[in-house]
Amino acid sequence: MEYCVNKFSEKGQVVFDPFAGYGTTLLVAEEMGRLGYGVEFSREKAKYVQGLLEHPERMIHGDSRRLMEYDLPLIDLCLTSPPYTHQSDTENPYVDYRQKGFDYSSYLQEMGNIFSQVAQRMKPSGHLVIEASNLKKMGQVTTLAWDIAREVSRIFPFAGETIICWDEYGYGYNHSYCLVFSKT
Repeated sequence: MEYCVNKFSEKGQVVFDPFAGYGTTLLVAEEMGRLGYGVEFSREKAKYVQGLLEHPERMIHGDSRRLMEYDLPLIDLCLTSPPYTHQSDTENPYVDYRQKGFDYSSYLQEMGNIFSQVAQRMKPSGHLVIEASNLKKMGQVTTLAWDIAREVSRIFPFAGETIICWDEYGYGYNHSYCLVFSKT
C-alpha cells in the first residue's frame, strides 16, 4: 500500500477506496499525509475503521455501487482490493455476501458500473490500482484478476501490473496482481 500511495499520489491529495473493508488504504493514506476516503457496505467494518481514523467522517458506511450519491472530493488515486468471488459462487460480494442469486457475469458488470463512477469522480491526472488474484477452488480456476482487468480497461487505460508474492495467500496461488490504470 505504501509503495502505491507514494508512487501515484502526493501529500495532501485524495486517496479513495470503494471497498474499504478494514481500512488499510485509508490508514496508510492518513499516515502518509494524504486525504483517505472510503466506502464500506458492512456497518461493523465501517464503524471499526471510523474508530481508528483521524478523520472518521471520511469513512462512509454505504454501497460502492452508488458512489455518485456520496459527497466525495475529486480523486487523485483510487487504491483498492475488491471483494473476491469465484465463478461458481452465488452470493453477492457487493452486499457483504448476504444475498443469494448472484452470478459471475453480474459481478463483472457491477465492477464496470462502480469504476465508471470512480472515473467520473477522478481528476484527469488520476490513477487506479486494483489488487486482485486469480482463484483456484476445488480444481477450478477463476481468472478473477484478468477478468477485472478486462472489465476495468473498458473505462480506464491499462498502464501495467506489479506481481506481489506472498508467503501464504489463501486463494490457491502465492501471488496477486496490482493492476494499474491511468485516467488518461
